Amino acid sequence: MKAFLLAAGVGNRLRPITDHTPKCLLPIGDTPLLDLWLDALHRAGVDEVLVNLHHLPDLVFQHLKTRSGPPAIRTALEIDLLGSAGTLRHHRAWVQDEEFFLAFNADNLTDFDLRQLIAFHQSGNAEATITVFRAANPSQCGVVEVDASGLMTGFSEKPSAPVSDLANAGMYAFNPSVLLEIDDRTPSDIGYQLLPRLIGRARALSLDTYFRDIGTPAAYEQAVREWQPKVLS
Repeated sequence: MKAFLLAAGVGNRLRPITDHTPKCLLPIGDTPLLDLWLDALHRAGVDEVLVNLHHLPDLVFQHLKTRSGPPAIRTALEIDLLGSAGTLRHHRAWVQDEEFFLAFNADNLTDFDLRQLIAFHQSGNAEATITVFRAANPSQCGVVEVDASGLMTGFSEKPSAPVSDLANAGMYAFNPSVLLEIDDRTPSDIGYQLLPRLIGRARALSLDTYFRDIGTPAAYEQAVREWQPKVLS
């Protein structure tokens, strides 16, 4: 199984914390966020992970050299940012023969068992599965509408007047067919460009576990205080 770990963001909202440290290497306790993700992906049975990089990439390259064991890691340096959807499109040949693949925003912190996402996607016949959570400030998120069966019936990225507090958690399972929906614009974003095209074709999986976007200094500091990971076998 293959997964994208989207880690190329500059982290402007986190400055000055990210002036000298890329977001994915910010420590949560004694462990960089990147390692939390890679360990979770390994537990979920992911064999190969593609990590895209842009900001301070040499620090990430050096850190990855210290890791041993699975999953196998590929890095993709983006001199010019492709955007989250653009990265998927650019590497479509890597996943085109897969039944489905996974994609994750690396700047989120969660103890969600990724095996639940895999099982949920396999249990349905939708082209995509997105994870959702209840957001305190949905106007800063991608707002998701679902019907009684869990099918996504509406999506709006950072709406000024959100219709609900159900928000995109940035963890996905995609069939390769969804890559045909990503146009050639650069950068291209999953929230702004791809998910609106998957209305009626994606299922939503609600999180019942810890989840936090660490995109601001206050959110990062809160996450460090709160973090108590589950012990998963």
